[in-house]
Amino acid sequence: MTTESSAVPTPSAPPSTEPPLLTGSGAIIRTLELLGVTDVFGLPGGAVIPLYDELMTQDAVRHILVRHEQGAGHAAEGYASASNRVGVAIATSGPGATNLVTAIADAYMDSVPLLAITGQVFSTLMGTDAFQEADIVGITMPITKHSFLVRKPEDIPAAIASAFHIASTGRPGPVLVDITKDAQQNTAPFIWPPKLDLPGYRPITKAHGKQVQAAAQLLVDAKKPVLYVGGGVIRAKASAELLELAELTGAPVVTTLMARGAFPDSHEQHLGMPGMHGTVPAVLSLQESDLIIALGARFDDRVTGKASEFAPNATIVHVDVDPAEISKIRIADVPIVGDAKDVMADLSIAFAEAMKASGTSPDTADWWTYLNGLRDEFPLGYSEPTDGLLAPQYVIKRIGELTGPEAVYAAGVGQHQMWAAQFIKYERPNSWLNSGGAGTMGYSVPAAMGAKVAEPDRVVWAIDGDGCFQMTNQELATCTLNNIPIKVAIINNSSLGMVRQWQTMFYDGRHSFTDLNTGHDTRMVPDFVKMADAYGALGIRVTSADQVDDAIKLALATNDRPVVIDFIVSRDAMVWPMVPQGVSNSFVQYAKDKSPTWDEE
Repeated sequence: MTTESSAVPTPSAPPSTEPPLLTGSGAIIRTLELLGVTDVFGLPGGAVIPLYDELMTQDAVRHILVRHEQGAGHAAEGYASASNRVGVAIATSGPGATNLVTAIADAYMDSVPLLAITGQVFSTLMGTDAFQEADIVGITMPITKHSFLVRKPEDIPAAIASAFHIASTGRPGPVLVDITKDAQQNTAPFIWPPKLDLPGYRPITKAHGKQVQAAAQLLVDAKKPVLYVGGGVIRAKASAELLELAELTGAPVVTTLMARGAFPDSHEQHLGMPGMHGTVPAVLSLQESDLIIALGARFDDRVTGKASEFAPNATIVHVDVDPAEISKIRIADVPIVGDAKDVMADLSIAFAEAMKASGTSPDTADWWTYLNGLRDEFPLGYSEPTDGLLAPQYVIKRIGELTGPEAVYAAGVGQHQMWAAQFIKYERPNSWLNSGGAGTMGYSVPAAMGAKVAEPDRVVWAIDGDGCFQMTNQELATCTLNNIPIKVAIINNSSLGMVRQWQTMFYDGRHSFTDLNTGHDTRMVPDFVKMADAYGALGIRVTSADQVDDAIKLALATNDRPVVIDFIVSRDAMVWPMVPQGVSNSFVQYAKDKSPTWDEE
């Protein structure tokens, strides 16, 4: 864009009106550039050599070479989840593409905007069981919003632009573009912008006004309302609208595992996380409510417990941009299909108008008295281990306190994930990254890597378990060589902790194949400090409480390489509270010595 005062150079020759002739690989890179993509994660192979040959001759798009395609996928997820931008992962055909499948499934479950670009064998060889051939479009069909197969170079701009649009609009999610090797090698005129032909793809963002008005009136009349906030609020960038709605209505707020940070933990209306390992006030507020306003949430089984007994007296208002989620698990009395940001803005207006018209405001004084009583009676806490080892909850709590809310925290899956969700205080959206729906071990390190690329000025922690860490720790090499100084906290209980907890509780303590011998055995296989050193990272081991703060501070002060801290913690520590699988949320178990009796179903 120029202004009248700008110096406009005189062209030496008339500009060409003909579109440039590009190879398919060149079209991929140029399309990504025009879409605003600045970083991609990938690993080359035979079917994407043409693309990689051109990647090295340009500087518009930074390519980060990972050590495993799953790492590329999770890094792209972390990039997207930390920044609200589309993450991009590249892999070759066959096993390269199938190594992306776990990350694609993970992104699908957690509504992460992800663009997966895979190479495919020559179009003339497709269907012949050619070397490294796999029908990745067919394989990923159930776990993508859409998948494209491109056989001609002229189709590449439209396919990638369409994929980008689908991934980032409506309910975000992964889209795959599979491009044959000959389509990458051959040339075609590069025409921009391409025509997007997406029949039937019309995401609804603006909700029906009468439904919003009905929800507003229910909020005015409710005695025991709850705002049940899911990850869709973060994906919709709607935290400001949520804060306005909550403060206007005075309703308590619970944020699911995927929504941590959508509403400030420090806010007096926040009751914490609901679900299997949620706080007692959050769990029971849903269970005993008379009105649930579900915002970008999907009534996951980890939140509802036994679905048929969930919130038996509650009227349900369900807001979601994906109509397939409405009434999927719990029938919605007031279904509202629309973007959470727009719906909450409209609902705040409608609520204010409904109060003015009725001359009344919600009478929730008794409700808050009850909920505050639960807060006082059942504060979140933990017991000190009796084996002399570190309390994992203390370690994670100190990481959060010493680092602060402006950081990004990416967790693996298991006990450490739940403790990180419980004991770190989240004050802003996009500060908490985890694999919620798929529960993918190995998510943390590459996701943290991607988040650091997206948000280089923020401190990024990977809070991992010794089991998870061993699945994707090779990406430390990627971090070292690409100057991505993440901090890794291994909560090392020398076991697959969450499985061990279930074995302790439900299988008479038979700890079958869950011991990993990573921290409680003199052999330490592997030795994580030596491994960190081998990868060019700073390795630190912590075995006592008086070492915790110094280790964290050293990690925070080290920004020239990754840091790995091996925290040796008690293997007997358990995640509390807990609602066992298959029982009603009324039977929340809040302490080992105060557990009710239930029948496992």
